[in-house]
Amino acid sequence: QVQLVESGGGLVQPGRSLRLSCVVSGWIISLNTMGWYRQTPGQERELVATITTGGITNYAEFVKGRFTISRADARNTVYLQMNSLKPEDTAVYYCRMVINSNVIWGQGTLVTVSS
Repeated sequence: QVQLVESGGGLVQPGRSLRLSCVVSGWIISLNTMGWYRQTPGQERELVATITTGGITNYAEFVKGRFTISRADARNTVYLQMNSLKPEDTAVYYCRMVINSNVIWGQGTLVTVSS
């Protein structure tokens, strides 16, 4: 069974940084594009960033220049480095992958940006 487990969320002041991790078990992520998404109450889940097997990255406009997605295939892990955090970045952040047309999500990790 494939599982995605996110960690690294928490409470942080505006302007500070956090690094999220997504560890995958039951599958070798080197075969897949990986993504980070986020969701706030009452809103649709939205794309934050993706990274392909070749390391090509794509970012939502609202995080460009502040967030960096990376992958460590040897550790079956994907990261999201979040810098210059803003209160509007407050959300539950989810890791996502697709295997044979099946979308698999992690359980999410809560990031709260507040002074």
